[in-house]
Amino acid sequence: MQEVSTSTKNVFRGPIAIFVLAVVLLWMKTYAAYQIEFNLGIDNSMQKFLLFLNPLSSSLLFLGIALFFKGKLQSTLLIVIQFVLSFLLYANVVYYRFFNDFITVPVLMQTKTNAGQLGDSAFSLMTPWDIFYFADTILLIALLAFKVSKPAAKRKWKSAGLVIAMAAIVFSVNLHLAEKDRPELLTRTFDRNYLVKYLGSYNFTIYDIVQNVQTARQRAMADSSDITSVENYIKANYAEPNPAYFGKAEGMNVVYLSLESLQSFIIDYEIDGQEVTPFLNSLAHDNETFYFKNYFHQTGQGKTSDAEFMMDNSLYPMAQGSVYVSKAQNTFQSAPAILKKDDYVSAVFHGNYKTFWNRNVMYKSLGYDKFFDAEYYDMSEDNIKNYGMKDKPFVEESQPLLESLEQPFYSKYILLSNHFPFKMDEGDTDFPAADTDDKVVNQYFQSAHYMDEALEQFFDQLKESGLYDNTIVVMYGDHYGISENHNQAMKEIIGKDIDDYEYAQLQRVPLFIHAPGVKGGAKDTYGGAVDVMPTVLHLLGVDTKDYLQIGSDLLSKDHREVIPFRNGDFITPNITSVNGKYYSNEDGQEIEGDGFAELSKQAKTELSISDSIVNKDLLRFYKPEGYTPIDRDDYHYIYDKDADVNNQ
Repeated sequence: MQEVSTSTKNVFRGPIAIFVLAVVLLWMKTYAAYQIEFNLGIDNSMQKFLLFLNPLSSSLLFLGIALFFKGKLQSTLLIVIQFVLSFLLYANVVYYRFFNDFITVPVLMQTKTNAGQLGDSAFSLMTPWDIFYFADTILLIALLAFKVSKPAAKRKWKSAGLVIAMAAIVFSVNLHLAEKDRPELLTRTFDRNYLVKYLGSYNFTIYDIVQNVQTARQRAMADSSDITSVENYIKANYAEPNPAYFGKAEGMNVVYLSLESLQSFIIDYEIDGQEVTPFLNSLAHDNETFYFKNYFHQTGQGKTSDAEFMMDNSLYPMAQGSVYVSKAQNTFQSAPAILKKDDYVSAVFHGNYKTFWNRNVMYKSLGYDKFFDAEYYDMSEDNIKNYGMKDKPFVEESQPLLESLEQPFYSKYILLSNHFPFKMDEGDTDFPAADTDDKVVNQYFQSAHYMDEALEQFFDQLKESGLYDNTIVVMYGDHYGISENHNQAMKEIIGKDIDDYEYAQLQRVPLFIHAPGVKGGAKDTYGGAVDVMPTVLHLLGVDTKDYLQIGSDLLSKDHREVIPFRNGDFITPNITSVNGKYYSNEDGQEIEGDGFAELSKQAKTELSISDSIVNKDLLRFYKPEGYTPIDRDDYHYIYDKDADVNNQ
């Protein structure tokens, strides 16, 4: 009897016992994170079961690797693998808390580029309870350190092989059931939520690595024949410019202002009887300014850089990562490059360092002549916040640099202050915060008000300089500011429950185009970020029919009003498509029917065509008549003391 007791005790202290414990802890922890941290849209009992099952195969597979070794190496590997998987899970949790998305390989590349400049944003997403995500690793270390469990003295190939086989069987069953619930899961999904929901976060990472390898191969395998179908599609869907507006701003300067995290619900909104954005409100009701009420951001994981990319190229961003980071060496036919034939000088003004979002590399491919980054600004502690310089000193110090440019110029200001978590420094604003239980949402209104004051300051400076009457000003919200993690507080703000339909409506961001002498007004036209470039070029009198642009002129009578989002959802004036369901824009109610398949096909075709151009670098095979390709070696963004008029 004593021998049986000793044998049983040895089993529970043996390497298999500690392995099983590690698997169960990782499995249950991951499932708990799915339930608590992620909004994966579970619709039926099969999806509930798969959500519970899917962490098991990857837990068995990765932790099973340790069983191929013996002794202390086995124990060390078990702990290291447990920690790495825990860290990956936690990184996804923190990332999801703001972006409502999962980390991909290109995002990790962006982290390398942007690390060290994230400041309060990342730390504000962490909580003391997050130690839970590493509790199992700590427990395993304790069990092995105090010799409660002993590593295997010999390699047990059969046990290790059996575990890997079990992992393969579990994954096969998982994938089979997932494909039954969501056919062609791995070939037709644009949404990472689907992949995590059905296959799990760890398996998604493997899938993502494979996808990135395949994307790299696409460019290597592409040739000039691949451009034919792309060219045919784009030219067949070209929207002719509206004669009433074409060339009305010919020869004018252009200034884009990227409005960080600004969403359209803020326009005309009041806190305690005070307008949050009084200056932008005045433009929204000004007949001399175009204000597009149904304009949507279409950014992906690249956020601000994605918005910039669409403004300059009229192509969609990548499904994973940022074009600015992953495809900066590609060939593009950007607005700055196209306008060189009309002697435009191009410049970017950015109160942060040139390496952020890999801009110093990407701008060479876009053909920007000048890049005024942090080296040209007073980056003292009082002037900086979050990701760089505060908007008011940034606007003030940019004005002399703008005036130093030869005309006509095409330029871009990147405003930064209205960034998550939207906390303002004391003395920067006396505007009241909102009154909800969510600090982030409350602070958003103060931060937006500060940006509005900076925009009014910009317009005043433009008038004082004499540039106002000959300059088109384009202001656009770059992406959402309030993620769906704050829906409860936003319910109080907009006065209605926020379901999938309402959250899609909240992806409206402001778009203003002020062209002196051109009659504007509020427009109900539905459009997205890819549509801005052809609109502005047509106002300047530049015909875009020979360029491969996905967007269509917002002022054209032929403008297409199917607005795809990067995950494959789309919106039109009549319906909204979210996660494969369709809703009426009239009342927000779900509607059934097969009549929307063609609209869905159009949205996904546009995304696919754009992806081909970007992933295969197809523009290297295409040269419109009269266009001079950009030579990256002609551009160098080294600090020029003579150009720094602020320090002369």
